Amino acid sequence: MIDYPPAVRRLITVLKELPTIGPRSAERLAVHILQADPALSRAMGEALGDVRENIYSCSKCGFFSEEADNCEICRDPRRSTSSICVVEDATDIIAVEKSQAFHGQYHVLGGTLSPLDEIGPDDLNIESLVQRVTSAEPAVEEIIIALDTDVRGETTSIYLAQQFKESEVKITRPAQGISVGGSLEYADGATLSHAFSDRKTIL
Repeated sequence: MIDYPPAVRRLITVLKELPTIGPRSAERLAVHILQADPALSRAMGEALGDVRENIYSCSKCGFFSEEADNCEICRDPRRSTSSICVVEDATDIIAVEKSQAFHGQYHVLGGTLSPLDEIGPDDLNIESLVQRVTSAEPAVEEIIIALDTDVRGETTSIYLAQQFKESEVKITRPAQGISVGGSLEYADGATLSHAFSDRKTIL
């Protein structure tokens, strides 16, 4: 049976590792790259190399950064330090920022609790959040838990709220506007803006 040359098959295999890219999509992308102007391949290679070499994870919040230490958000003196918005992934920060509904700090958990997948509190950036809040000067007044509204997100939200139950920090989450089971990443700006402005206290 005739198949693609080995180099093309390797490219297809690599592309299949990307999220939402199945075998057929990977094949179409590989063929497109193969048949496109060679400048596209060179540009893709340079862009990938640039991202891997020059983009870091912010040591404070976990967002993307071109600095080895803190990201642009954490360095911005105009951002409020009285509130921290907790999100699952760094991409969720982009969604919230586009809504222009929040002007404080962020904290990326790096996932959500999932006992079935053996993901517990120690696998997430929960301890660093607790330390960040307890050592903050001036004090953090509010933590907004902006996680997806599926079972894992709800479980994680309740766990996080319990970690600060004895403190004076207000624990809230975005309110109506995000459907049950919905993903924060795909909510539109208007929906997020409304959800943030009408957020509710947890526990």
